[in-house]
Amino acid sequence: MDYLKTVVPSQLMAERGANLVVINPGSSNVRIGFASQDVPFNIPHCIARHITQRKDDTPRLSVRDKMLNCHATPSQNAERERAYDIIASLLKIPFLDEEMPSANQALPPKMGRVDALSSQQNKDDSKFTWTDVMDRSIKSSTPIERPVDKDADVDPLQRSTPDDTEPNSEENMYKEIIFGEDALKIPPSESYCLSHPIRRGHFNISQDYSLHQVLEDLRTIWNWILTEKLHINPRDRHLYSAILVLGETFDNREIKEMLSIVLCDLGFSTAVIHQEALAAAFGNGLSTSCVVNIGAQVTQVVCVEDGVALPHTALALPYGGDDISRCLLWVQRRHRTWPNFQTDPVNRPIDMLMLNKLKESYSQIRSGSFDAVSVVHSYEHEKSVGHQKTKLSALNVPPMGLLYPRVLVPEEYPPPPRSWFQDYDDMLEDTWQTSDSLYSSGNGGFGMWDNYPMFPTRLKKFDNIGLVEAIVSSILSTGRIELQRKLFCSIQLVGGTASTAGLAPVLEQRVLNTIPSNQPIEKAEVLQSRSYPLFVPWKGGVILGVLDIGRDAWIHREDWAKNGVHIGSGRKYRDSYFLQAQAMCYYNS
Repeated sequence: MDYLKTVVPSQLMAERGANLVVINPGSSNVRIGFASQDVPFNIPHCIARHITQRKDDTPRLSVRDKMLNCHATPSQNAERERAYDIIASLLKIPFLDEEMPSANQALPPKMGRVDALSSQQNKDDSKFTWTDVMDRSIKSSTPIERPVDKDADVDPLQRSTPDDTEPNSEENMYKEIIFGEDALKIPPSESYCLSHPIRRGHFNISQDYSLHQVLEDLRTIWNWILTEKLHINPRDRHLYSAILVLGETFDNREIKEMLSIVLCDLGFSTAVIHQEALAAAFGNGLSTSCVVNIGAQVTQVVCVEDGVALPHTALALPYGGDDISRCLLWVQRRHRTWPNFQTDPVNRPIDMLMLNKLKESYSQIRSGSFDAVSVVHSYEHEKSVGHQKTKLSALNVPPMGLLYPRVLVPEEYPPPPRSWFQDYDDMLEDTWQTSDSLYSSGNGGFGMWDNYPMFPTRLKKFDNIGLVEAIVSSILSTGRIELQRKLFCSIQLVGGTASTAGLAPVLEQRVLNTIPSNQPIEKAEVLQSRSYPLFVPWKGGVILGVLDIGRDAWIHREDWAKNGVHIGSGRKYRDSYFLQAQAMCYYNS
């Protein structure tokens, strides 16, 4: 303890963080890095596997996600247009049915415009190249003795082609597996299947994507990052410990499976699990806070008091940054400013990547009309990537979808198979009750989980309430006026979309106006993040791991492999509505 009083924080991080790996998985990206790093690697959470096409099939890139509905219904479009007009009246911009000024007309008062393209964008646009899916190596004319044993050591990431007789020739081999952003840039004509193992805050399980495949993809992605990015040899993994920082949307079975991947498959010696909301509070040096985590596909609101996440305050909203990006495309098409490109962010990953970059560069919340001039790309023909300089209109409307979610229309996915709900080793020793209603398609992005019967009080999920109502409802559910005052003055925004310009002041004003008049609350404040909001939960995981001296809550690989959570074992993992809140503590029964 005397050492801790005198040591420099950076020195403590370097000493204790060298053998700690912090993993913060999300629906769109996974953040992984050593605790001694300043920032983690932020890598798209996807994997593309080479597939063999039949001779009569045209080679093409396929996306594994099978959606029930990827287009808005007429009623949803009508609601979307009404929501747009509400936002337009608040921002003092023209309605959808009003004529927008052309590019050659002078801009009216209160209309902002960005005509210059940033040098960074010009640099990125000019250097775009498709992912090279071939591994090319020079073959020697010297005969090579090939192993016969099926278990011989062969590189699993390469697929060789016949023709071994030509001396000193170039051998073309398909890359069996492609990861990260390279997987999103695979040419549309190549025979690969792109998969996202996590979707909308849950395992992306469907009739076409089994639990076994999801777990195998998670293991393969994480193993690749550990090997290629962190340079940790699989033989040395037993020298390292892992910290899993997980969102509140994951249920206990999903947490158990990820823990098994870390300990049993990846080979870490010990591991611990922390809640993302709690880690976010610690990442900004707070012990009491209302944490608003705006992810790519899910937004979570959780209140933290004195270093403890309050489970009854947790809310999940089925929209995030990706929905804002698709809303940006819808707005441009309604204003007829989008070029005549077949942009398809659902089925063409590279289009979603482009829309996300446009959103991050230009979207903001401000009064008055706001447009920008940017280069839009077309990736329909891979040999000649088209581009056109165009004016993007009403760029302040899409981020307002966080407050008026009816302008956003999330995708709807099929329910997971019935076998997914049969978990007889459930952490809380409860039998999961299923019913036919579980398999009816819900409305919105959480269709597969709307009627999920397990722990109805654990995480409340809403489709149509905005972020302001969610924050007010979460804080007021604490029931204590002094705590409510602290929380309203300690609203914390994390996640990539939290960096949207103008979001914090709008939330402050609207939260204060939404609080019921009978509540003695006079102030609402959104605290400024100490670092990039996207990495705050990861950094909080670092702090929690480094400061955990005794590591009594850490799980050892041998204990997990032998005992797991079986009843009657010598050590029994503690019950909790929030498995992460207990950090998977165990005690001697």
